[in-house]
Amino acid sequence: MSSKTKIIVLHMKEVIYTVIFLIFAVILGVLLFFMFGSGKPDSSAAQTHLYTPGVYTSSIRLNSNTFDVEVTVSSDEIQSIHLKNLSESTAAMFPLMEPALESISSQIYTSQSLENIKYASDRKYTSSLLLEAIERALKKAEN
Repeated sequence: MSSKTKIIVLHMKEVIYTVIFLIFAVILGVLLFFMFGSGKPDSSAAQTHLYTPGVYTSSIRLNSNTFDVEVTVSSDEIQSIHLKNLSESTAAMFPLMEPALESISSQIYTSQSLENIKYASDRKYTSSLLLEAIERALKKAEN
């Protein structure tokens, strides 16, 4: 019986390059997994609806006058925001009410959110009052 002994000579330089290559391969594998893996929600999956479609109102009381903010929503977007039951005397007493609502509602239509709404400093009280009323109406519409 003859035994053939094989001697393998490894150079330290080759071992270091191999280890570095394996580390890069593992990092690339992890990166690809996070980029294309199952961590992202599937766009074809059924989406949950944000709202129950309909028209929702919230009342605002200023002095002795009461009027409503009416918010119309579909299953996943805010479609319109209007003032209802706003008398002429109330509109004359609070002239910033309608322009403030127009400014706020255009921002809400664009972003579909009540976050980061900007308003002029001279309309601060009116805008915050309207935003609170819109928020109350949207809470009624949430699923």
